[in-house]
Amino acid sequence: MSELTPLSGEALNALRDDFDANGTNRLAMNAVTAAGIDKVARNYDRARLMQRRFSTIVDNGEATHQDRSGRCWLFSSLNVARFIAKKNMNLKEFEFSQNYAMYFDKLERVNYFLKDVAALVAAGEPADSRLMQHLLADVMGDGGQWTMAMNVYKKYGAVPKDLFPETASSMNTGEMNTQLRHMLHTAVAHLYAAKDDAAKTEQIISEATAAGHRILTIHLGEPPVSFDWEWTDKDGEFHRDGEITPVEFWNKYVGSAGLEDYVCLVDDPRAEHAKGKKIGIEHLGNVAGGDATEYLNVPNQFMKDCVRKILVEQGIPVWFGADCHPFMDRENGAWATDLFEYGKVYDVDFDLDKEARVRFADSAMNHAMAFAGVDVADDGTTTRRWRVENSWGTKIADKGYFTMSDDWFTEYVYEVAVPKSMLPEEYQKALEEPATMLPAWDPMGALA
Repeated sequence: MSELTPLSGEALNALRDDFDANGTNRLAMNAVTAAGIDKVARNYDRARLMQRRFSTIVDNGEATHQDRSGRCWLFSSLNVARFIAKKNMNLKEFEFSQNYAMYFDKLERVNYFLKDVAALVAAGEPADSRLMQHLLADVMGDGGQWTMAMNVYKKYGAVPKDLFPETASSMNTGEMNTQLRHMLHTAVAHLYAAKDDAAKTEQIISEATAAGHRILTIHLGEPPVSFDWEWTDKDGEFHRDGEITPVEFWNKYVGSAGLEDYVCLVDDPRAEHAKGKKIGIEHLGNVAGGDATEYLNVPNQFMKDCVRKILVEQGIPVWFGADCHPFMDRENGAWATDLFEYGKVYDVDFDLDKEARVRFADSAMNHAMAFAGVDVADDGTTTRRWRVENSWGTKIADKGYFTMSDDWFTEYVYEVAVPKSMLPEEYQKALEEPATMLPAWDPMGALA
């Protein structure tokens, strides 16, 4: 490696002189140090003129709140599911237990991680390899994908929120995750120490799985195996199911929608990944033996067309994943690519397109939500803006619902989950082909 040239005192003085020579820089400094960059860079005209009306609205009731956790993918998938359940039970408001879903997701991930790492250790994977270090650093985060959520619901079902409510640790997962991660790191160290002893390896996995179960139950409570379900619908009529299991509950009130059979469409903008082909991420999953986390790479416009058709023709919310941070007005609940003019404040040309942002680690999916409305132009196909059901509570945006411009969808939405039946024949055939597997650290493996 060549020797790096230090920043000299002369160069620093030149930078200072250049900054001071432009009066606009001092005005920007005065404004930003007092008010913060977002208030200074906010495009007043764009914010003022941004409409929040939609030709189609899917009413899903009060917005949910994931609190200080990364469970957006569970909240948003259960928000889609609760819309169906509310219709089937004739309820105005209803919420599934996100704590229940997280409990079994994390328990399954303990098993998945231990079995996956044990196989790598047996195959001779070095402890300091890029792969092993990535898996160790990434384990026991809260994020996930649509397919991973469906794996949980298919195996464990779901329960009403009041029957397995939030706990201190479900609302703020940091300390619990730290303890789980520490336990799993310890187990991996023991697996390397016992790599030539099959019986000892199985013992380590068994004991670590039991420890994971114990930690989760201490933090989140013990999930119900069955429960008595009764409710009064929005017309005042009383109903009683009697004793029912979580799987039976899911199948009865959500199963008819076929959410488990949805496919995940992604917009991977990198030229080497062809549209109309399947991609997957190595070592990404939660339920061993469940459906693989794979995506069909399609044009962004096809994703928009599918979402529009579902909202307008079927009238149900649509799960999606995006990079939620760029150009977001969190307080007012808005996304638009020209909502903030950072480049004008800094005199910097931020000229990366979507492909470059993905390639150079500037953008990746990090949050999942649900589309709950769209504004379509008079031609019946051109989408203008989108209504988004978030999971950040009701005190921001339009009681928790955000507005997204159509150009922001193009630039920052990466994934949507749609019925397989919506795909044309060539895409249906592509689903039958093996996926091109990308390494565990690929940006398309980013979790919401």
